[in-house]
Amino acid sequence: MRLSDATYEQIKQAVADMFVDYDIKGVPLCSFEVAIKIGLTVIPYSALDSSTWLEAVGYSEDGYSLETNEGEWIIYYNDDDKDYSRINQTIMHEIGHYILGHIEEGEIEEAEAKFFAKYALASPPLIHNMKKEQTTENVMEAFDIGYMAACYALQYYRKWMKYGEREYVSYEIQILEQLEIEVA
Repeated sequence: MRLSDATYEQIKQAVADMFVDYDIKGVPLCSFEVAIKIGLTVIPYSALDSSTWLEAVGYSEDGYSLETNEGEWIIYYNDDDKDYSRINQTIMHEIGHYILGHIEEGEIEEAEAKFFAKYALASPPLIHNMKKEQTTENVMEAFDIGYMAACYALQYYRKWMKYGEREYVSYEIQILEQLEIEVA
């Protein structure tokens, strides 16, 4: 689903603000650490009893989040036969729901959280400032993301290079400075 340009810009700024507000530093990002800094609870499916586990897997193969009646935000993730990069992406996606203030579940909210995770884990300015050549394998390694995530990140990076601003915009500078990335 394609979001409006204004929505993409708002999400990019939300990512930059999250990095600053919660003092997130360095790459690759560990979504577990980000969640802890924000104050979110993260629970693996393996910690659930068998009936709750079945419900969780039935609801989402990868993970989901919810706000309890007490106002606590909990992220549940499937740790059964999933590699770290997939789990990390899932948790960042759920953090996106939290940061973006999603209350409803729908196609738009899912598209926003998906973009949030992609942008937080491997945004074009981060890829642009890699020490190595921008290949799928190097992006996977530098940002600890899976193959498909690296392909999408590189595709987005190439569009950014072709159609983007020639100078970094304010949220891109904010991200690079906060993550302590030396600008190439």
